[in-house]
Amino acid sequence: MTHSLTPRDEGNLPALGAAPLIRLDAYVAEDGSTVVNGHLLEMGGMRPPNEAILDAVAMFARTLGAPVAATVIDRTVQQVARLRVHPDGSSRTIADEDDLPPGHERTAAEEAAFPPLARVERIIQHAQREELHAAFVLASALREHLTLRRGAEDELSLEARAIEAYLAYKRGDHMLSTVLALTVARIRCRTDLHRAAPDVARATAAWQRLWDEGQVATRGQELLHMWERLSAAGLLQEPAHQAMAQAVRSRLAQGGRSVPPPASAPAALPAG
Repeated sequence: MTHSLTPRDEGNLPALGAAPLIRLDAYVAEDGSTVVNGHLLEMGGMRPPNEAILDAVAMFARTLGAPVAATVIDRTVQQVARLRVHPDGSSRTIADEDDLPPGHERTAAEEAAFPPLARVERIIQHAQREELHAAFVLASALREHLTLRRGAEDELSLEARAIEAYLAYKRGDHMLSTVLALTVARIRCRTDLHRAAPDVARATAAWQRLWDEGQVATRGQELLHMWERLSAAGLLQEPAHQAMAQAVRSRLAQGGRSVPPPASAPAALPAG
């Protein structure tokens, strides 16, 4: 189920008193799925994503009676564009700093207007209804924009990536899930080792589903190193985590052949 983006819906408008040039955000997935401000657009026919984004942002501008800026991450062409769209529908490319406050101030204002946690709730609702494609695209959009604003190591960025990894797992894309979850675990091991074990466990759960021998070996060696770091630091206390570490070690020792995963090691949605 997709959402038709309507600016009259109060949930889509900036908070009262929001700065007039707070940037909206848009995202185009590799398959052309298009998100504006945390809502998946209904794309009729063969309408190009860039046209749909411009129309949606222009609706905001007309409703607010002022120009609206937007940051567009387009994965079909691997680029980030920043636009200003006027109420009459005209638009132009702008620089990152044009007419807007400095980065941290702008990020705070944008997230006050469009809270990331509200978007997480929407993603979870889609997932609970088994609308996994919509949930995954929205999670990818959230992670991309949070990473752009806050950096990959920010707590919200990490949580968004962990949710994206979980949804990839649910969709059966275990390679992507492993890559995403390993990124979270890698960052956590570097920045906050005491909190890393659950993230390493989620990455291990995804890795256990891989069949490509090269990927099993490469990713497995990294996982084993993480588990050994946790053990050396006295942080491998949970029996389930100890079992997962041993499962990685055993599978690598057997040349990457599949071994039964521990019963208590399913992928889990990160705590919100």
